[in-house]
Amino acid sequence: MLFALAPALATAEVVGQVGVDWVGNDIIIEAVSDPEVKGVTCHVTYFDRSIIDRLSKGNWFEDPSNNSIACRQTGPIEIGDIDLSEEGEEVFREGRSIIWKSLYVNRIYDKTNDTLIYLIHSRQVVDGSAKMAISTVPLFDQKVVWTKGKP
Repeated sequence: MLFALAPALATAEVVGQVGVDWVGNDIIIEAVSDPEVKGVTCHVTYFDRSIIDRLSKGNWFEDPSNNSIACRQTGPIEIGDIDLSEEGEEVFREGRSIIWKSLYVNRIYDKTNDTLIYLIHSRQVVDGSAKMAISTVPLFDQKVVWTKGKP
């Protein structure tokens, strides 16, 4: 019953992978569609450490928090039941190490500027990360359908 109350999280599709060195480290590019905002796609990038790199440096569990995000309108925009609070809501989460770190994307609606803001950041069990990025999707002068009525 508790699971029915939890918001649906987006799933990611790997759309690109760029090798950056000879030990197999890669930059991964994923497409993430917001489950409550049809017509918006975010492209998320992150650094993926290889097993060779982890073994050679002896820091198996460490993973850099270097993330990037770009969100754009990719179709007609239809906004469902979104959280309109200042904190917004989490729309995507992905583990970035075995236990210690996760990558998050939060959506915040800026009512004053009629804009969706997408924030990407990492969380660790012990410390947060100051590395973050944002992307915005302006709704001004766009044909946007709000299924629950525009706030």
